[in-house]
Amino acid sequence: MRRLILASALVALASPAALGQSLPDRIKAAGKLVIATQPNYAPIAYKDPANNTLTGFDIELGEAIAAELGVKVEWQETAFAQMLPSLQTGRADMAMAGMSDLPSRREVADFVDYMVSGAQFYTHFSLKDQIKTPEDLCGKSVGASRSTNWPQQIGEWSQANCVAKGKPAITVVGTEGSVDARNQIKTQRLQGGVQGSETMSYFQKLEPDTYVPLGLPFTQSLVGIPVAKTEEGARLRDAVKGAIERLQAKGTYDALINKYGLINNGLKPPSINQGK
Repeated sequence: MRRLILASALVALASPAALGQSLPDRIKAAGKLVIATQPNYAPIAYKDPANNTLTGFDIELGEAIAAELGVKVEWQETAFAQMLPSLQTGRADMAMAGMSDLPSRREVADFVDYMVSGAQFYTHFSLKDQIKTPEDLCGKSVGASRSTNWPQQIGEWSQANCVAKGKPAITVVGTEGSVDARNQIKTQRLQGGVQGSETMSYFQKLEPDTYVPLGLPFTQSLVGIPVAKTEEGARLRDAVKGAIERLQAKGTYDALINKYGLINNGLKPPSINQGK
């Protein structure tokens, strides 16, 4: 009899409704998670060109997290720079947009780390015979989204690998986003760019004979889900981390990693505030 009672209790604890009990009362009452995203970062979060609907690794993972917690998702399209302010003002509960967990961002948010990323140099296919390695970018113009820390990292790499070796420095160009950087590379206003390693294989398939990765990623960072740095945010943070752990145990996480070609970007187990 005791075994039957215990088994029933375990089944109840595993149900979405029971799992949702760890959510803050406000979110449970609303029955939804409001998640901010910016759908311009394929294959992480983007619009399906066939039907203009949200898709990508973060979108599917966000839906799976919500289902695991027994609530629905309300996606809120937000400019990247407005995501953390949206958490502070309560317009969004969390954000999923391939955001790096950085110490400076943890001043206002806690992060549930769920993926590994890295800054990847690349050039245009037409320049592949002239620019074969990252070092060949010394003295060239290289662009990356100014809303990320990539421009700073390019400058640091240039100091160590170009200037320190007597070569001309890279001219670092902050762009409006990764799309802008790629467009400027196509027109050769830029000779190189940097974006997350998790995106390169997608764009090589989307636009064959257009982009050529240079070397291996030259940094490693953790991608996280930010939540407000409040008591309610801490409860949500822990609930989301637990949901991801269960999705990893079920194989759902790995299935999404494989679906979006992110086999080198998975992070197991998820962590909290471990980005550097």
